[in-house]
Parts: sequence; C-alpha cells; structure tokens
Amino acid sequence: QVQLVESGGGLVQAGGSLRLSCAASGRTFSTYAMGWFRQAPGKEREFVAAISWSGVNTYYANSVKGRFTISRDNVKNTVYLQMSSLKPEDTAVYYCAIRRVTGSFVDPEVRYAYDYWGQGTQVTVSS
Repeated sequence: QVQLVESGGGLVQAGGSLRLSCAASGRTFSTYAMGWFRQAPGKEREFVAAISWSGVNTYYANSVKGRFTISRDNVKNTVYLQMSSLKPEDTAVYYCAIRRVTGSFVDPEVRYAYDYWGQGTQVTVSS
C-alpha cells in the first residue's frame, strides 16, 4: 500500500504563486512516475503535469505550460508543483498520483493508469 499526502494549497490572488508538495510513503514502487491532476467543481478530473522516475522527462497540460513546473526529490519520495501566474480558472482540488513504470513512461495524462492517489489539496485563486 502506498500513501500520498499533498500539502501547500491555499488561497492566493490572481498572478500569485503556490508550491504544492506530495510525499509518498509505504510500499512505493522501485521505479515510479508521479503526476498532478486537478478537479474543479462540476468538472472532470484533468491532467496537470507529470514527471518520470528520473525527473528528466516532464509533461504538462497546455493550460499550465510555461506557468507550472513539476519536480521531484527521490530521496524524500516527494514531488512538487510550483505554480506561478495563477489564474482564477486554476481554482480546483489538486491531486497527486503515483504510477509504477517498468519501461517507457507513456500516456502520462491518462488518470486511469495511475495506481494510487492522494486526498487532494484545495487551491483557490481570487480575481
């Protein structure tokens, strides 16, 4: 079993920044990718960003490209999401997810491919 705990959410004004963290514990996979998704009220959960085990490969949704940066620290089993130039439309509950990867990391945006999820952290951007 793997536990994921997100932190760092909150209320911020448009144009501001937040840094989310997600710490993994328990029986983590030997090699795993991690991703961030978000879900706004009344909407489907959508892909935000993902990062490969090595950290070399990163992937972003078009809506956040250039504003958000995903990174990871494998010693701490933690993934981060640095969010800048936040917009009201970024308001959502943000979830991190972990996915075992034994070969190439493909389809990072497919949420059903992830094995475990955190409980989410609320991000609210005021206009």
